[in-house]
Amino acid sequence: MGPAPFFVMGIVNVTPDSFSDGGHHATPDAAVAHGLELAAQGADILDIGGESTRPFAEPLPLSDELLRVLPVIQGILAAFFPPYAKPPKVLEGGGRDASSILPSPTPPVLSVDTYKSEVARQALEAGADIVNDVSACAFDPGLLDVVAQMKPGYVLMHSLGRPATMQVEPRYDDVVADVFAFFESRLAMLAKAGLPEDRVVLDPGIGFGKTLAHNVALIRNIGKFLTLGRPVLMGLSNKSFLGGLSGLGVADRALPTQVATALAFRHGASIHRVHRAADTRLTLKLATELA
Repeated sequence: MGPAPFFVMGIVNVTPDSFSDGGHHATPDAAVAHGLELAAQGADILDIGGESTRPFAEPLPLSDELLRVLPVIQGILAAFFPPYAKPPKVLEGGGRDASSILPSPTPPVLSVDTYKSEVARQALEAGADIVNDVSACAFDPGLLDVVAQMKPGYVLMHSLGRPATMQVEPRYDDVVADVFAFFESRLAMLAKAGLPEDRVVLDPGIGFGKTLAHNVALIRNIGKFLTLGRPVLMGLSNKSFLGGLSGLGVADRALPTQVATALAFRHGASIHRVHRAADTRLTLKLATELA
């Protein structure tokens, strides 16, 4: 039996208010450049998001999210496939011509981090391949129709309500059993709607309506979710539970992120959503070699 596969998903936040890197890449040009840098560092997937889903974040209007996300998708693809054949849906132009820093012959897979049906639809039409949805189609019922019709890759994530309220005293009877039951019911819902199960990966939603103890239990029990027959994605990068365990502020959690990522990989997670692609690829390579 060969080594377990892994995939690095680089985070491209086109936001002023994300918890870890808000404002760092808030313009399309900056986000395109950052995405290409992550690809050069070895990111297999780029997850492009225009609305912060940090705890207590407020919703973003649809028009604003489209203005943030679409030019970045177009700009990254233009770097690999100039001239990019698919015209913008909302804006004239797009990200800057980044062909001078083309990272590699292999373009990354593009994911759009959204729960809005119209953002997902336009992003997929623009060239994205995955919808990373924190809501499991609960915040915008139209998203179920979009993914059923267009059949992208789909990240099915567990969250305890909306970002504005999810961290207000989160409670479960048994967090692992409750999240497992949630995945079972939502997988059935997606299949009934017409999205093939082989398009779906599972994300337990670390930090999305969970206490430190809940997050630790979910990471330790990744193998339980694998019994559903789908890969598991983990988004651990720089999150507050790492601060709770280490006492470190968000800017100092690079090392705890890599330790937690290696352990999540050893527990069975195969897709890792991170801010630092090069460090994570090295971490996972070593975790593979030392297994």
